[in-house]
Amino acid sequence: MQKILHLAFILLFTTAIYAQKTKVKEGDFSFFKGQTEINVEFDYSNLKINKDNLTNDEYVAERVADLESKGKGKGKAWKKSWEASKDLIYASKFLELMNRDLYEDKGISFEKDFPDAKYTLILEVVWIYPGWNAAVMRQPAKVTTLIKFVETANRDNVLLEITSKEAPGNKFGGTFSNEDRIGEGFAKTGKTLSKLIMKKAF
Repeated sequence: MQKILHLAFILLFTTAIYAQKTKVKEGDFSFFKGQTEINVEFDYSNLKINKDNLTNDEYVAERVADLESKGKGKGKAWKKSWEASKDLIYASKFLELMNRDLYEDKGISFEKDFPDAKYTLILEVVWIYPGWNAAVMRQPAKVTTLIKFVETANRDNVLLEITSKEAPGNKFGGTFSNEDRIGEGFAKTGKTLSKLIMKKAF
């Protein structure tokens, strides 16, 4: 029993020390004033996964092969879920937390498919660590992104660029789903970014 409590303490401590690092690389927040809509796009083209920096295709191939070895059809089912999660979980969680403060308090709506919006937020997903859960011990997911605000009609005009490194993701009480943990990392990214905008733009 003492060993279990000791492991639980270590888990709580190590989870607590993970911290998202957010830094403004260039630009300012002045363009937000007077805006009611911001277009949002998610870019996974340069994504790396896990500590060995696998590409998305490499990670999917490894995971599918592993799951198929444990049961016919499991790998194919997971692949569909993995790809669907980008819209159903990751984008949804990010946008929910962005709009919680900025839409309700400042009237700015962040959504996909706002082609007429003057400005576009491009969330380039750079690195994902899915984390793991072994019941007694677990590691949160981590999500690293490059956040760019550009003029929709002229994407070369970057008004603001922010790096967000290792946003932690885990559900209260834990979860055995990698996709759910990663989704919480996107939620954390959205929450941190929205609070930064609230502080700097208004």
